[in-house]
Amino acid sequence: MPSFRLLAAASLGAALLLAASPVRAASPLAEAIAHGKDMFLHDTFGGNGHTCDTCHIGGGTVRGDVNGHRFPSLRNAAAIYPLYNPREGMVLTLEEQMNHCIKGALNGKPPAYGSADMAALTAYVSSLAKGRPIHIGGQPK
Repeated sequence: MPSFRLLAAASLGAALLLAASPVRAASPLAEAIAHGKDMFLHDTFGGNGHTCDTCHIGGGTVRGDVNGHRFPSLRNAAAIYPLYNPREGMVLTLEEQMNHCIKGALNGKPPAYGSADMAALTAYVSSLAKGRPIHIGGQPK
């Protein structure tokens, strides 16, 4: 049977080993992106039961086709906004476009501008464009 001293030394060694291997907490940006992705995939924004992923499938990474209406992926959305929207007759920011989609397609209530939820949703959609060249006014891919 091991002695108490041996167990204490083993426990102390394990504690020192754990302390030497810090577990990093997710950065605030990574947490916002994760929250935004969760909202994108699951939040109906109090609307018709649909989510952003209903039209922008694969978390926004794949082109979608819903009832014969084609939807672009969002892989380069952050790289092409602001964008002129001829139907609206104005230049829209990414946040304004997301607001428009949530109100129109989801019949929901979008997060308030400047809110943590809007920042998280924007952070997620923007993360999809990482590494893509900036092409303001370009075409969705």
